[in-house]
Amino acid sequence: MTQAVVVRKLGDDFQGRMFWYHGALLLNEKSSVARVSFETGPRAFDDVQVEYDPSRAPQDHTGAPVLRDYLQCKWHVRPGEFGYADLIDPAFTNATSVSYMQRAREAQLAHAPNGKGARFKLVTNWRPAVKDALASIIMNQSHALDISRMFDGTTDASALGKLRKAWRGHLNIDDDELRLLSQTLGFTLRLESLQDFRSSLNERFRGVGMMEVPDSETTFIYDDLWPKLHAQGRLSFDRKSFRELCGDERLLDDRRGERPVTIGVRSFMHPIDNLDARCDETLNLVPHFDGRYIRDEKDWNGRLAPALREFLLKAARSHEHLRLALDAHVSLAFGVGAILNVKSGKTIEIEQRTGGRRFWSPADMPLDKDWATPTFKGEVTNRGHGDIALAISFTHDISDAVRAHAESDPNIGHMLFVGLEGGPSGRSIQCGRHAFMMAEQIAARIRSAVGDMRPRPKVHIFIAGPNGFAFFLGQNQAAIGPVAIYEWDFEGNRNGAYSVGLEFA
Repeated sequence: MTQAVVVRKLGDDFQGRMFWYHGALLLNEKSSVARVSFETGPRAFDDVQVEYDPSRAPQDHTGAPVLRDYLQCKWHVRPGEFGYADLIDPAFTNATSVSYMQRAREAQLAHAPNGKGARFKLVTNWRPAVKDALASIIMNQSHALDISRMFDGTTDASALGKLRKAWRGHLNIDDDELRLLSQTLGFTLRLESLQDFRSSLNERFRGVGMMEVPDSETTFIYDDLWPKLHAQGRLSFDRKSFRELCGDERLLDDRRGERPVTIGVRSFMHPIDNLDARCDETLNLVPHFDGRYIRDEKDWNGRLAPALREFLLKAARSHEHLRLALDAHVSLAFGVGAILNVKSGKTIEIEQRTGGRRFWSPADMPLDKDWATPTFKGEVTNRGHGDIALAISFTHDISDAVRAHAESDPNIGHMLFVGLEGGPSGRSIQCGRHAFMMAEQIAARIRSAVGDMRPRPKVHIFIAGPNGFAFFLGQNQAAIGPVAIYEWDFEGNRNGAYSVGLEFA
């Protein structure tokens, strides 16, 4: 088999796995997916098509319902980058005369003339070039384009102005038409290997009752099956026909036992993973946010906290074993723990994506003496009384940023800096048990610092760590006392500093 044939086969496998990834959701009765097709739809966006039930359609990054996703799948053997100029070059998609943007324009006019209801996505394992203007307007939370930033009022001489001018000229359209087109575009980055993608598929199959293929097996039956469906002309499946397909091909796992209930909380859109698709119940808080920023600061405790409590307590009353999946801000992850605290009496696992998706629990792995342990350092501000600032630097060092905030807040008199032996890193916490133990150690240190002080001082908590850890720390909120959890301005579009999120008395 020549190298070119191998590369083509791997690209086909990538497309097929995208079909199975979305098609499996047809077996989940609570999923919004109503139909999944391949090799149908508008030219260049016919690799995979996902149609949603209008009564429960997912929302795009603006909160508008999405009825259809059209995907163009481009997998490459070697790492690479692309920029805005590539999208108007036919060679980028191995075409001879028509570019990616021209195909997108045709699809948008036919299926989303008002710029709403459909998305046209490039699904690829190449990255946007870091220094290219395109990279600056792809939003991390949704992989959609930031329209307000793209049309920022700058002239054609600016970096974004050159992008707009190039696209307008290539398509022979004006700014208003370009705006409508751009708000339907998406760039979904699947940067994991095909092997990791296979593992993600196995997890999805497990959730809906389809047969998994062990990693130890060289062949992957799903890669072999979908070309046969294509040859038979079976290109589109609804819930009924997909279940029949799985039954006919013996893809259903009849041995699957009772699974835990998975509940999700979402305050931003994950660029790849749709919580609605794989959770039994989901609390959608996205409409309260503009990207990562809450629209009204009062909503943290006025609207989000009550909604979170009602949702979680309802789930806890109905189920003994809960799995949590959070695409949410750190204060919400802490808040979930504070509500489902250590006295809830439920079996609770929380999803953690660090190092591949896993579910953490307090007893998921045996104790290891080589796990990093927390370090503590206390400081006193020039006031030396009042509240406590707790800075937790597990994934990166936030000491200077928290110190600057504490010095500007007249209510904070003490600071406690928590680090790790060996320093922070992206893989500093090994598992749920490790996170749970450190959360308890930190809570104990706070209790010791507070002692018999009355009234108990408020603890201002700043966390650079995974949401799984924030959840376990939240489970100790009653022992810590009154708290305020802070959110960092990751994108630097506001004040580039901390702002308070949820608070608990």
